Amino acid sequence: MLGFSLYPIVGPGTPLGEWLARYWLVLLVSFIAALALTPLARALAFKFKILDIPDKTVKTHSVPTAYLGGLAVTAAFLIGCAVGVILLYDSECLSQQIKVISAICGGAILACIIGLIDDIKDIKPWQKLIGQALCSVFLFIGNIKPDLTLFFKILGISINPLLCEIVEYIIVLFFVLGASNSLNLIDGLDGLCTGVSAIITFGFLCLALHLATWSTEPSLDPVRIIIGMSLAGACLGFLFFNKHPARIFLGDAGSVFLGFVIASMMILFSTKNPRWWFASIVIFGLPILDTATALIRRALNHRPLLKSDRGHIYDQMIDRGIPLKKTVIINYILAGVFAVIGLIIAIFVRTRYAIFVDIVIFLICFIYLGVNGYYRMEGLRGAVHKSENDNRHDDNQ
Repeated sequence: MLGFSLYPIVGPGTPLGEWLARYWLVLLVSFIAALALTPLARALAFKFKILDIPDKTVKTHSVPTAYLGGLAVTAAFLIGCAVGVILLYDSECLSQQIKVISAICGGAILACIIGLIDDIKDIKPWQKLIGQALCSVFLFIGNIKPDLTLFFKILGISINPLLCEIVEYIIVLFFVLGASNSLNLIDGLDGLCTGVSAIITFGFLCLALHLATWSTEPSLDPVRIIIGMSLAGACLGFLFFNKHPARIFLGDAGSVFLGFVIASMMILFSTKNPRWWFASIVIFGLPILDTATALIRRALNHRPLLKSDRGHIYDQMIDRGIPLKKTVIINYILAGVFAVIGLIIAIFVRTRYAIFVDIVIFLICFIYLGVNGYYRMEGLRGAVHKSENDNRHDDNQ
């Protein structure tokens, strides 16, 4: 009646130890690469004056801080993926696996370039959205898209195959735009975006390993593990320099890159069983929650939806007297809780109930935030940051 089906967390297919023994080097190499490349990126940022300058409104750090962290994370990720491809040498599905990994790496490079342009030139939001949309083209080329056939079958809906494929591509675009901008918005405190991304990625990696032990999709199981280990190692290596007090920032080059790769991983979980997809959405729950809260708060307070402000969940925690380091740790814990809940959904909840569990979880979170006043905009941190040409009066300034 409750919709739970208990079965082993580790499947009867390829043993977990065998998967770890084969691909652990990907995690190690990407970690070491990030440790080595981040100081180089920081030096280049200072040499070419690619710095984040404090403005006391949205950018409240005390001293100019290097950007270009995204370049180091992206490069470390690509190196990890290259090692993973080498380890796939005897795979029966090598050509398909290389196609998928290449598509993700190509989109990741473009995402980093688009973010870097924004870091240097401060492009307009619509220009950034177009660039992010172009990244999704790589996923289309790699045929990385959800399989909605089973989903519609569960709902008892009959749909034209061509229309179904169009919907699948729209979903890919939505996930890329959503994840990229969600991680961009959560990149507001030292180590926050990088650490949360690492936790989310480890959640995805645990899910990938679980599915691999059940041999769910022999062609994609190794790909999910390689992408997960490459990204996790890159994030952890960079976090050493990005934690408070941060010596270098991700910048948009990093947050857009992270969003694209994480979106790609969520879509990789949607190719066979919708439950795994719904579980991955919950694992990514904290950035979703923060972004949705920001949009709800701005709409309720009649503020421009795309204007930067300092009223995110983590900002409001600091306003309530929680120190920066403790705020970051709390967000890490929240990200971990979402990851654990997502894994529980993937392993124990039947597919027909998974989407409803997702909805209930997020409804509870939104109600809690509303009851505790997170939809209000007050004080400096809740004020909309105005450009020189913006003459709107802000009553909270």
